[in-house]
Amino acid sequence: MEHPNDALTLDTRDIQPDTHEARPPHNKDTSGGAAESRPSLPQDAAQDTSVTKAMVSQGQPDSASDIRRTVHRGLSAAVPPDQLRQAIRLRTLALADRFRVIRTIDVAIACFPERPFKAALTAAQRAMRSLTKDKLLIRYRTDRFQHIYGLTAAGAHWLHDQNMDASPSVRRVSDMTNPEHTLWMTFVTLACQTRGVAAHTEAEALQLLNQSRPSDTPAKQGFLTVESRGVRRALRPDVLSEEDDGATWYEIDRSKRGADREASLVELVQSIGATIANGSILRRVVVHAKTERILKRALALLRTLEKATQEKTLTVGERGFREIDDGVFEVRALIKRRHDDGRTSLHEQLIGHVIIQLLPTWLPKVRIGTGNKYSLTGWFEENYLPYRRPDSLGPWRPAKSPLLRARRDSIS
Repeated sequence: MEHPNDALTLDTRDIQPDTHEARPPHNKDTSGGAAESRPSLPQDAAQDTSVTKAMVSQGQPDSASDIRRTVHRGLSAAVPPDQLRQAIRLRTLALADRFRVIRTIDVAIACFPERPFKAALTAAQRAMRSLTKDKLLIRYRTDRFQHIYGLTAAGAHWLHDQNMDASPSVRRVSDMTNPEHTLWMTFVTLACQTRGVAAHTEAEALQLLNQSRPSDTPAKQGFLTVESRGVRRALRPDVLSEEDDGATWYEIDRSKRGADREASLVELVQSIGATIANGSILRRVVVHAKTERILKRALALLRTLEKATQEKTLTVGERGFREIDDGVFEVRALIKRRHDDGRTSLHEQLIGHVIIQLLPTWLPKVRIGTGNKYSLTGWFEENYLPYRRPDSLGPWRPAKSPLLRARRDSIS
């Protein structure tokens, strides 16, 4: 059952991190919790300090004062600060224009993915505060204390001055009733792009699918047609990404699936290896579950399929499932192999994966300061976003700063 609608209210206070998500019950990490105590100087070091002070008071040179400390300037060492600020503004406003509604964490992903999470969130908060103060973005707060941002007319005009087509999204954001699902689609899409993978939300993918169709042809409503419980359904991904070996299909489960949706998920994972409507081969299905309860139910469905396939011999057209890690399943099928002498044989081959994991709902709730009690895990230093990549696919590409290309281009 979906959550009740959020009532949006205009919020003009200083920016605060999003706090609407629930803390993951399984995660006990408190690395960002209590304030870190400053390490005290050892006794010998304290004595050396007093000796140095005595030497300075007697007019003797202080050798420590001759040591020059190297200050790491970060991106400003490669990009002039004014160009860096311009690039951050351009990228953030283009983000708001593309997705119509954004959060601070989206800016952290889009502009500062190479930094540790706290540093990325701090920089994103600073950018959003500046843009809100200049009235280029406007902030709303839902009844769940979730901060969301829309592009103002002044922000669209600023983008026009940068030779970019843009339109305000304030009216649409203020009319939104429950944007949580939309926000997580944006989050996953940006996480894919940070890894160097082209990705699109459901609406963007459908638009691309139908952009070249003849005018007398009806628009395609889905990427895959399956039959479950005696009913044919056209399935659409929440996010669709294109990797080197094929397509990755993302499902964002904010609520428990009913019987029909569970049957559709089973048919979806059994279609791995098939060709979807845009011509790509479906290689992966990733299920992002909001809660432990939703996660366990999705895992139960896949483990039931795994047990069923282990109890019988795999035949042509069927899919075999094997859990290789917690929530990571290999998908295998019999593939025909043609030999040089004309004969054919069946060969069992790995054709894709199913990955089931929690949405990182704890990340938007992190507070910068000593009062934080939420985990910092799940950022780009780890193998978690946009999904836990199996070893057979190789590691993710390290996140790099998009601001090194400080030029006037929109988010593609």
